[in-house]
Amino acid sequence: MSDNFIHALSGAGGGAISMFLTYPLLNISSRLQVQGSTEDTEKFSGNVDAFKKLIDKHGFAALYYGVESAVLGNAVSNGVYYFFFEFSRKAFLKVSTSNNLNTVESLLAGAFAGAMTAIITNPIWVVNTRVATKKSDDPKAPRTSALAELRNIIKQEGFFSLWRGIKPALILVINPIIQYTIFEQLKNEFQQFRILGNLDYFLLGAVSKLAATAVTYPYILIKAQMQIKKSEQEDFNSVLDGFRWIISSKGVGGLYSGIESRLLQSVLTAAILFMTKESLYKLTVRLVTFIAAKRAKPSY
Repeated sequence: MSDNFIHALSGAGGGAISMFLTYPLLNISSRLQVQGSTEDTEKFSGNVDAFKKLIDKHGFAALYYGVESAVLGNAVSNGVYYFFFEFSRKAFLKVSTSNNLNTVESLLAGAFAGAMTAIITNPIWVVNTRVATKKSDDPKAPRTSALAELRNIIKQEGFFSLWRGIKPALILVINPIIQYTIFEQLKNEFQQFRILGNLDYFLLGAVSKLAATAVTYPYILIKAQMQIKKSEQEDFNSVLDGFRWIISSKGVGGLYSGIESRLLQSVLTAAILFMTKESLYKLTVRLVTFIAAKRAKPSY
């Protein structure tokens, strides 16, 4: 098994674990990002209010609506990202005299990996946004599954509607670029002094994701707005129109709706991801090495 695939598998595993543990925060942030006018039956004044109202009306399970597609999406996103990032990293190292990427090389590798991830996984996040934020006045009504929502989107809006929000998603390639560049550069600096452990990866992941999400959050919000159904809001087809619509209807502060829960979720997800990914990578390498050694050992 190639090293690229080991990185991809460990990234996918870390992504799935981190998303499941932090999903309620993402759910709340998504709902705050797309809530419309004051006539909505479920209008939230903030993060705490959203938690209380959802649990009171729908139960604790409401915090995990759409978790299946989110876990799948994060696993695939991280698997794809790590595969293409490692592919790019190795290409740069082949023509470099250094054992580590410099800042520019990290940016280019991250841009390529991020663009591939956005294009491949956008349909999963469109489905997740629809499932997680769909309103229901009847708390006992059965929830739409991710697969059923996927079929509905294709049937009602066409196959290519699964790439709604792809423009801000491609702009958001800068998010993992900032995140992984900060992470790689900090890791390279600290590795000069000591061997890093799980807590180090947790903290480095938290710091890098905090910076990336704080800078790019308005684009995250606009992407979510573009991914929901046209009938649920005034539609817009460009990022610039999105900025204009949100500012005119909600003010500049509207560009940061739900940022508190999203920042916390993003930081925890990234921290858990980097910590578990490194552990899973080392475990997978040992397992692959053990299996290879067993196969190579002659039998008598």
